[in-house]
Amino acid sequence: MIENSRSDAYAQAGVDITAGYRAVELMKSHIARTRTKGVCSGIGGFGGLFELNLKGIQRPVLVSGTDGVGTKLKLAFLMDKHDTVGIDCVAMCVNDVICCGAKPLYFLDYIACGKNVPERIEQIVKGVCEGCVQSGAALIGGETAEMPGFYPEDEYDLAGYTTGVVDKEKIIDNTKMAEGDVVIALPSSGVHSNGFSLVRKVFDVENADITSPVEELAGKSIGETLLTPTKIYVKPVLALLSEVQVKGISHITGGGFYENIPRAIPDGLCAEIEKSAVRILPIFKLIQKTGGISERDMFNTFNMGVGMSIVVTERDVDKALSILKENGEDAYVIGKIIKADRKIILK
Repeated sequence: MIENSRSDAYAQAGVDITAGYRAVELMKSHIARTRTKGVCSGIGGFGGLFELNLKGIQRPVLVSGTDGVGTKLKLAFLMDKHDTVGIDCVAMCVNDVICCGAKPLYFLDYIACGKNVPERIEQIVKGVCEGCVQSGAALIGGETAEMPGFYPEDEYDLAGYTTGVVDKEKIIDNTKMAEGDVVIALPSSGVHSNGFSLVRKVFDVENADITSPVEELAGKSIGETLLTPTKIYVKPVLALLSEVQVKGISHITGGGFYENIPRAIPDGLCAEIEKSAVRILPIFKLIQKTGGISERDMFNTFNMGVGMSIVVTERDVDKALSILKENGEDAYVIGKIIKADRKIILK
């Protein structure tokens, strides 16, 4: 804690700066887990410093991504569970930059809250640090803003930012994609961090019982299932990129299949997806049944059990599946690339 740094007037306005210092002390051990060789600064400075190691990279390109957790945070408030949403925050950023082949280097987080409860902030940052460890990124800085009157005392918002690096010649830009290529699915862990405004409406989470076991969810509660953190795909994808030519990657987030898969498909080609091949998770079947939602709206809102899709040439399919399996991903084929005016067809 910074000596003599306390303002009674500020505290009377609802901001306790000493709570911020206490939160930083509590999170230091978690942040230490994320430290990598490039980190040149500790927590507490005005900026996070990171030294680039460009060995083996001829033309380095920095790739940046930023995102938040969205209204999934409402579930964290209701369940009073705050140690996993940080994983979601990291995942939403690093899963985006890996789509063009970039290895995440570092991460920064931003927490805005109505009241700084150090133990709660620690739990949030603990999750952020776990996400950083899973993705190989260092947490080199962040900000906690106490904003009384703007946020309710028991609520907060969480957002983050990452920067990665990729050799310009290895950027995945879909220019080599061709008819006959194959679309591979990487399974999701659940709803991830998208579509929660609809999810909350379907289950009426603010008023319903979301803590009791549900048969369709293998005995887990709705709340527990929905809070399952977003899967981070960085390390398996990096392993794949080192051995196989990948022609396109899509991170399937808000907008589901119809919005995200086409983002990696060039004009004149189309991803033809076999709906029957998609391994739809039980939570999505429960959402559809409970909310009376059409199949198209489900595939246009949620990941449906596929968190990421990858396009490779047909001759590399078996090798790609093997590499992904060796790295913990039970990947499988869900479609192929064809010539068409539309960029996606679900049949």
